[in-house]
Amino acid sequence: MSAWVERMAVIPGIAFSGSPGVVRKTLRSTKHRPDERYGQAMWPTTEGSTSATPASRHVPFEARGAELAARVWEALELPGSAMDYHFVLQAAVDRFWSERRSDPDALRLVEIFALLDLELMEAAPQAVSFDSHGSGGGATFVRVSSVPRLISLLEREGAFGEALALARRLVRFKQGEDAVTRLSEKTRAFAAEAEGGPV
Repeated sequence: MSAWVERMAVIPGIAFSGSPGVVRKTLRSTKHRPDERYGQAMWPTTEGSTSATPASRHVPFEARGAELAARVWEALELPGSAMDYHFVLQAAVDRFWSERRSDPDALRLVEIFALLDLELMEAAPQAVSFDSHGSGGGATFVRVSSVPRLISLLEREGAFGEALALARRLVRFKQGEDAVTRLSEKTRAFAAEAEGGPV
């Protein structure tokens, strides 16, 4: 796969079909293409050019609430790399998590964006990895915070089965093993309690 794609929905193997409510043709940066003549993609900006993709530059740090959600959805429709989309989604999860007490929609968006991030990771593992030993030497995965936040949320709500299923999916990326152990025990204990047997 190329280092960048036109939008996240075109990444092979991803079920995501596009951002709800976003009309791509109204986003100016959808038509931007990089200058790749010198080995590194350089994207046009009003000031000249940059190596940062349109997707990675689209969400302002100060964006919050509905504006943040809208900018994230738009960013997923702009040219970028799988890793760019991962960081857009993960940053959104982190921001909405921090706003969960003041924004009534925050936890719903944490779930939506964390699940979308996991879907992206499964379709394009390069979104959260780098080759640590040269070509073909094996991948090292970066620590992900979005999915563990959702696992924690589900666990607090007592949705141990759902949390366990997500933790198992995360193990592929060399993280989440502790959560699998903990949640397996909780799930067994909950099932035993429900059946009236020993916990």
